[in-house]
Amino acid sequence: MSKSKIGTIESIMLILTIVVTHTILALPRDLLATTKSATILNLIYVSIIAVLIAYLIFKLFKKFPGLDIIDIAKNIGGNTFQKIVGIIFITYFLVSSSILLRNFCEGLKTIYFPMTDITFIILVFIIALCIGNRLSFNATLKTNLLILPLVLFSMVFLFFSNMNKFVPERIFPILGDGIFNTFILGLTNIASFGGIAYLYFLPPLLKHPENFKKIAIFSVIITAIYLILCVSTLLFMFSFVIDANEISPLYNATRYVELGTFFQRLESVFLLLWILAFTCYLSIVCKFSMNIFEKITNIENKSALVDVFGLLILAIAILPKNLAVSQYFESSVYKYLVIGIVFALGIGILVIANIAERRRKIS
Repeated sequence: MSKSKIGTIESIMLILTIVVTHTILALPRDLLATTKSATILNLIYVSIIAVLIAYLIFKLFKKFPGLDIIDIAKNIGGNTFQKIVGIIFITYFLVSSSILLRNFCEGLKTIYFPMTDITFIILVFIIALCIGNRLSFNATLKTNLLILPLVLFSMVFLFFSNMNKFVPERIFPILGDGIFNTFILGLTNIASFGGIAYLYFLPPLLKHPENFKKIAIFSVIITAIYLILCVSTLLFMFSFVIDANEISPLYNATRYVELGTFFQRLESVFLLLWILAFTCYLSIVCKFSMNIFEKITNIENKSALVDVFGLLILAIAILPKNLAVSQYFESSVYKYLVIGIVFALGIGILVIANIAERRRKIS
């Protein structure tokens, strides 16, 4: 069994890491802004759709064992199409992670380092990213396997420890702004399952390829439960979510957690877990981006790629002029990138490949 391969649990945690890092920041607030009091109902609705999409991806990959979407793109469109698809996914991974890093560091600056230049805070994460990727990908995955369950547990703990402050009536009206907003316009909330993008690149990396279906379905179901818990915490605790220069709306909720008179102000513990999870997320994004780049270029000297991609993430992260620009990207632009690239482009390539494979067999 190759040490470079990824186990089933590690794969599920890898996909969950993508959602968790977005949830740490503005994702729950953006979901509530879209569907308001109907957000829990909407999440149940889009979660069912996301499970069906994950199952569809599994079915579409069945005819291409051991291949990822970059290999499949080459099969149907040659080297040129492979390079185009590869560049699109690399750009998506790097831009989304860089802007997310900028927003996260802006939150850290506001809370702990108000006098520090934002570039230096971002640089700390870039250095950690480069060190992590110079070790081995398995080291990152095993670290993630330790950290992410703690983050997931912390959100469950956050929900139950704040239950005495919940106002259940805030779920009404249960349809929010109406059926159309909840079930039609609210379909854009499917972007919260952006971790599905990494399913396209997992098949060649799995220790047990036969578990791909389990990985796809379970990761989406756990994501759905996690999102519902996070949104429920905010919806039941606050009459409105303050759009302030803080690390996240969930950070507000952590300030209310108290365990007697001894354990108070536990937000620092939550923040430490989030920082560790965020570092793992950056290492995962960088590794997948490098793998795609290696595949579309057949580059021989791979050692310098870590530093190059680290510098690219740094450059994109400091590109926005201010926090408002990066927050606009995360709240308004990111969801359409997910819908367009992850769902439309990714599934479109797989469908075309399956049609082409079927015609080849018939002929």
